[in-house]
Amino acid sequence: MKIATLFATATAALGVAVTVPAAAQDTLNFGIISTESMQNLKSQWEPFLEAMGKQTGLTVKPFFASDYAGIIEGMRFNKVQVAWYGNKSAMEAVDRSNGEVFVQSTDPEGGAGYYSYILAQKGSPINSIQDMLKNAGNLTFSNGDPNSTSGYLVPGYYVFAVNGVDDPKKVFKRVVSANHETNAMAVANKQVDFATCNSEVLPRIKERQPEKFGQIKVIWTSPLIPSDPIVWRKDLAQATKDKVKSFFLTYGTATPGKSAEQVKEEGAVLATLKWGVFRESNDDQLVPIRQLELFKAKTKLEADTAMPAAEKTAKLAEINAKLDELKTKVAAK
Repeated sequence: MKIATLFATATAALGVAVTVPAAAQDTLNFGIISTESMQNLKSQWEPFLEAMGKQTGLTVKPFFASDYAGIIEGMRFNKVQVAWYGNKSAMEAVDRSNGEVFVQSTDPEGGAGYYSYILAQKGSPINSIQDMLKNAGNLTFSNGDPNSTSGYLVPGYYVFAVNGVDDPKKVFKRVVSANHETNAMAVANKQVDFATCNSEVLPRIKERQPEKFGQIKVIWTSPLIPSDPIVWRKDLAQATKDKVKSFFLTYGTATPGKSAEQVKEEGAVLATLKWGVFRESNDDQLVPIRQLELFKAKTKLEADTAMPAAEKTAKLAEINAKLDELKTKVAAK
């Protein structure tokens, strides 16, 4: 057995993420976060990944997991080389899994954002967050995946933290967690009173199951969230990065060598994903999400009456320093 193989085997056994020298490869595993059922995701992504393989000359395989963490960990241990994430899960991949943002999706009209929702049953008398929280002790709520931007982080701050709720489990009668599609269906089927979802998944439910969509209403819409990033491992070979990035930035666009029919077909595939064409990006697109995480932590800390004053002051100073650093970074752009 070669020394490199022995080293990789030993470090894997110890649970250590290893960065090896970049080498050309002909196979990529593409991670797909679990916003919906695997069956739905597979049908949406297959044409795109087939085109990616054909246009790059690489073998591209989909990689699914039961939750967002599975894709993040897959990238950490190099079982996933490129992945579609939400911004929060991308942040985790950048911080923990040697990931790097290289392009960003857009919406079908070319906009660079989407929205988080709180859904309620159509016939519910509750039409606002204030009404929901006032009656929370008698209500059930389905939260999103803890690594979801629109399903967890954004409502966690704007719906709960700013209203003095550090944990929904402390105020609702019952709290469960699921992906966006399952959350919307749970509301429609009256299995829960409220749930998180987003503006990318809800239109798909309207198309596929209009009768279920008719049982849902939106009682809260978030501020604009930056569109989803695509992330690769930093140690991917440069030649491979060049092929992959070129594919994303030209897919669905009129470029030399493409027929009008091909551009139309690619546009149809993107429409199925509820996206427009991609644009170049980097890790800086995660700054607003980092700020949200810090604001949420600060709000929770300020409400903590049990922590010793000196310890609280020190922790708040640390958070404020990080916020100032991010603010400076944004101002420098």
